[in-house]
Amino acid sequence: MRNLDWLQLVLFVGALVLITKPMGLYLEQVLDVNGRTWFDRLVKPLERVTYRLLGVDPTVEHDWKRYTAAMLIFSLVSALFTYAILRMQQWLPLNPQKFGALTPHLSFNTSASFVTNTNWQSYGGESTMSYLSQMVALVIHNFGSAAVGIALAAALVRGIARHSAKTLGNFWVDLIRVTYYLLLPICLVFAMFLVSQGMIQNFKPYTTTGCGRVGFGFA
Repeated sequence: MRNLDWLQLVLFVGALVLITKPMGLYLEQVLDVNGRTWFDRLVKPLERVTYRLLGVDPTVEHDWKRYTAAMLIFSLVSALFTYAILRMQQWLPLNPQKFGALTPHLSFNTSASFVTNTNWQSYGGESTMSYLSQMVALVIHNFGSAAVGIALAAALVRGIARHSAKTLGNFWVDLIRVTYYLLLPICLVFAMFLVSQGMIQNFKPYTTTGCGRVGFGFA
């Protein structure tokens, strides 16, 4: 490894060490339904409305069977939702390139990989996916599947810490709170950084230049 490579490794490990404790303490607040965070004033009303819309009682915890069932149902619905969009892509809006529907096996592979947070992509995004497919079918898993992974890790920790308890928390509460209080704030901060750097994003068709086709949208 070159000196620059070692420097990058040291900086990366150092950054992980620095954020481990504050991030861990913040996650403890997020994963506690009664925990207080910096975003309570803004997000708490949205959180309550979401519980009402979904019919979730945040005070009721799940045992391991109910927690697992909720996770599997959410993942199955997410996968079917993604598969349907990819298979019907040619008839859906926000497709200025007029891309056709993905094949059954590619739609299944993409849906399964994104819902399991492995993100295996066996396709060229700029020549395969419409803006809608990327924004709705795929980006949703960047939140959903990541939140599921964090929720399951929290349930595992609770199961170890609660020696005599029979519950592991509420899957829907964990999913919502991780999304609202952790993933969305990080996304907004990073999005503002990209905007500040002049990154272009629109819904126009690709622009053809002398060097070939250039996409300025979501592709």
